[in-house]
Amino acid sequence: MKEILAHAEERMKKSVAALTEEYSTVRAGRANPAILDKIRVDYYGTPTSINQLAAVSVSEARVLTIQPWDISVCHAIEKAIQTSDIGINPQTDGKVIRLTFPQLTEERRRELVKDISKMAEEGRIAIRNIRRDAMDKLKGMKKNGELTEDDLKQAEKKTQDLTDKYCKEVDSIFDRKQKEIMEI
Repeated sequence: MKEILAHAEERMKKSVAALTEEYSTVRAGRANPAILDKIRVDYYGTPTSINQLAAVSVSEARVLTIQPWDISVCHAIEKAIQTSDIGINPQTDGKVIRLTFPQLTEERRRELVKDISKMAEEGRIAIRNIRRDAMDKLKGMKKNGELTEDDLKQAEKKTQDLTDKYCKEVDSIFDRKQKEIMEI
């Protein structure tokens, strides 16, 4: 019983972490180096992340500066950013690449809030699916005589408490991200 609850909690933590990771790639009108995490640059035939090829820093509130350690890779980084789906054109002087994030319009902010709302709901669904799996395993244990009725009720309550805890965590992460996006 304890193993089932521990496994369920671990999976719920991973769901929350996945949501946090997904939110870090959402542009909120300010420079965020995490937006480059999914972009891979062809570096001598090997797909490599930008942060392994260059120093990435936030030079101003809406400007990311990418300074490659090897100047020869500058063009490849620029090309990878242009072909990615982040929607920002890089400016380069041959040594440093700058990404200027445009100010978000009210309409675009509302679209982003809808998108992150869907992501939050997917996170809640994942957590509820984990709860369902745990409940099914517990009921199977009861059916096999490994648990008493009281133990089953107690385990179901603990599982529901875990579910509520992690759903609230998803809600608070969503609220923070929504405030960040709607902030002008």
